[in-house]
Amino acid sequence: MKTIVRIVVVTIFAVASQAQPGAKIDRAKMAAEVKAEFLHAWNGYKKYAWGHDDLKPISKSYRDWHPPETVLMTAVDSLDSLYLLGFKKEADATRKYITANLSFDKDIDVQNFEITIRVLGGLISGYQASGDKKLLALADDLGRRLLPVFDSPTGMPYRYVNLKTGKTRGEISNPAETGTLLIEFGALSKLTEKTVYYEKAKRALVETFNRRSKIGLVGQNINVETGEWTNTDSHVSGAIDSYYEYLLKCAILFADADCRKMWEESIGPVNKYLADEVNGELWYGHADMNTGKRGARTFGALDAFFPAVLALGGDLDRAKRLQDSAFKMWNKHGIEPEEFDYIKGEVTDGGYPLRPEIIESTYYLLKYTDDEKYAAMGMTMFDDFRKYCRTDVAYAGIKDVRTMEKTDYMHSFALAETLKYFYLIFAPPQTIDLKTTVFNTEAHPIRKQW
Repeated sequence: MKTIVRIVVVTIFAVASQAQPGAKIDRAKMAAEVKAEFLHAWNGYKKYAWGHDDLKPISKSYRDWHPPETVLMTAVDSLDSLYLLGFKKEADATRKYITANLSFDKDIDVQNFEITIRVLGGLISGYQASGDKKLLALADDLGRRLLPVFDSPTGMPYRYVNLKTGKTRGEISNPAETGTLLIEFGALSKLTEKTVYYEKAKRALVETFNRRSKIGLVGQNINVETGEWTNTDSHVSGAIDSYYEYLLKCAILFADADCRKMWEESIGPVNKYLADEVNGELWYGHADMNTGKRGARTFGALDAFFPAVLALGGDLDRAKRLQDSAFKMWNKHGIEPEEFDYIKGEVTDGGYPLRPEIIESTYYLLKYTDDEKYAAMGMTMFDDFRKYCRTDVAYAGIKDVRTMEKTDYMHSFALAETLKYFYLIFAPPQTIDLKTTVFNTEAHPIRKQW
C-alpha cells in the first residue's frame, strides 16, 4: 500500500510542478539542506575511511581501489566540492593532507579513464579553487605517468597503465575511455605550458571520431591497436556517453574549432538514428553504427546526462523533452534505475550507485530556462535521494530500486558530483558561470584561466 501511495503522490507532485511553473521553491533553504547532507556524508567518510579511497557506509569500513595502496580517491574527488559549498576550513585541511600524503610513485595498474576524470580532474580543479601549486605539481606528475597509455599504433589510449613502470594493457576500449581525456589533459597542458598533454589527448579524440561509420555513428568497443570496432552497438549510454560530451565541451573550453566541427558532424546522426519517439515521448535508444538499424530500446541513469549536453549545445526543445522522459523513469520507483525498457515501462537493471547524471541535467535546464519546474524536479529527486539512500553515517547505493535494499558502498562521485549538482540547482545562479567554466564528466569545474 505504501508503494501505491508513494507513486500517486510523486505523480501528483510532478504534474503540479509542471502545471504551476510560477510556484517558487525556497532555494536558500534547499541549498542549506543539501550542504547539511554533504557534510553528513563527508563526516562519515572522514570517520570511517579517511586516508582510503572510498567509504563502505553499512559496515562502516573502507575500500581501496589498489590495496594496500591508496590514491585518496574520495578526498581528491571531493576537494572542489568542499570549496564550492563553502566549507573552506575543511577544504584547506583536506588540501594540505593531500599534498602531504599523496604520491603516485606506486607499482599499481590504474584505469586511465577513471584516474583521469576523478583524480587528475580533481587536482586541477582543486588547484584552481585554492591556488596551491603543490596540487598542480601532483597533477603534472600524474599526467606524466599516464602518458604511456597513448603509445598505441593508433594513438588511442590503452585502458590501463602502471604508474611506476609505465607498462600498459587493455587494447579493447571504448569511445568514452578513448575520447574523455582532453578537458583534463588539455587544462593540464595550458596550466603547465606542456603541449604534449593537449596533443596526445586531442589525437585520441580525433582518431576515435575518424573511425565513425559512414552514417556518422561510433560503436561500443574498439581495438586501440588495430582501430577495428569489436562491438558495433551505438548509443549514448555508458562506454560512449562522455565521448559526445567532450566533443562539445572541449570546443567551448578551448575554443577548439576541430572539436566544434566534430560535435556538429556527430550530433545530427545521433538525433537521426538514436532518438526514439514513443507515444509522444522522446527517448534515446540503441542502433547499429553501420546500418542505423534499431537495437535495444533502453535508457538509463548514465544516458540521463544527455539533456544537459543537448541544452549546452543549444537544443533546448529536445533537452526538455528528454529530461521529462528521464524524470518519468525516476518516478517509476522513486529512484532511477541503471537501465529502463522505455517500451515496456519496466526496469531491466535496478541498481542505483548514487549516480548524478539526471541531477546534472536538471541543473543545466534550470540554468538555461530559469523554469521553476526544474527546481521543483530537483527538490523531488533530492527528497527521494535522502529518503532511500541515506544511512546513519553517509549515503549508500541501492541494489535494486524495486526493493530499495542498500549496498555497502559510497562512490567518490556521490560527493564530487551528485550532491554538488543538487547544491547547484538551489545555489545562487552566479555560483558558476557556464561561459567561463566547463565541468568535466566528474563534475570538476575547470575554468578558462589561460
